[in-house]
Amino acid sequence: MDGEKQGTQLRQWLDERYEGTYTDGRRFDEIQYIQCKLILKPDRFTSAKVFKEFAGVVQRAAEAIGVAFHRTPKLEQRPEVREVLFLDTGGFHFYNNAFIVRRRIAYEDGFPVADPEIVFKYRNPDMMLAQGMDVRPNISGKYKIKFKLEVMPLKEHIGGMRRLLSHNIEFGLSQAPEAERLAMSSLGHMTLPELQDLFPPLRAISCDGPEDVALVNQCIVEELLQDVCELDFGHHTRATANLGLWRSRGDHHPFVGEFAFQLRFDGPNEISHKALKACDELFLELQQTAADWLALTTTKTGAVYRLKGNPPQAHE
Repeated sequence: MDGEKQGTQLRQWLDERYEGTYTDGRRFDEIQYIQCKLILKPDRFTSAKVFKEFAGVVQRAAEAIGVAFHRTPKLEQRPEVREVLFLDTGGFHFYNNAFIVRRRIAYEDGFPVADPEIVFKYRNPDMMLAQGMDVRPNISGKYKIKFKLEVMPLKEHIGGMRRLLSHNIEFGLSQAPEAERLAMSSLGHMTLPELQDLFPPLRAISCDGPEDVALVNQCIVEELLQDVCELDFGHHTRATANLGLWRSRGDHHPFVGEFAFQLRFDGPNEISHKALKACDELFLELQQTAADWLALTTTKTGAVYRLKGNPPQAHE
């Protein structure tokens, strides 16, 4: 939202929520994260020095509005490397219905480490739809629910903000049933009915074509990620900010960058108005300071889906 109300926009968005229960009687999830994102042009990322260069951009914006900026030790280290891939039908039925299915693996010294992470998301700007979507997976293992308010610049111009509500679950691949675990680990043959069994919200999707599920655009994303600073908004509210570059594995072609910082709280009423106002102000100031870096019309996931043209119908 532009103009004089932008200082209170985050508070207004947090206050917009609904009382209700899912089919088993569990109360609706409430937002516990605010994640502010700037999508960046990939051509600026020519070497690891760019991470430090952008940290300087963030520092100037933070100092301009009085938000404390602290460089992190990781800024002096090499960026972390992760592999990210997206699964969907050939007709992009998941994405066209506001769902995202993703697998991510961290690497150290060229070798995968830890349990691959599976993420299932429902993203929509409508609070009633996002909050009312029961994203819990059909697994007996452990999983984590994250309901986020994602904040991005307006698509038309800098100086404002728009929202996406991201209702997520995350779990280690080892927590999935054996059949799905084997298919997701090897990227073997999977079908829509199999994933509908694992993620019940997908059962609402009717497929008008082949039901095979595969890598989106045959692209495995190589993600370079580095923590660049810690931002202190006061009132016991801090956020670690990171900078990431997504490029295609193999030819290392960069196609999108992202700067993001995330606030975490126990519930919408557990974060102070002053901290939210400082967050508002920093996000708007960053758009001015980093104007030459910004790409306004996409998200990281959207960039993957558009790699080969013929864009799907996004809810982003």
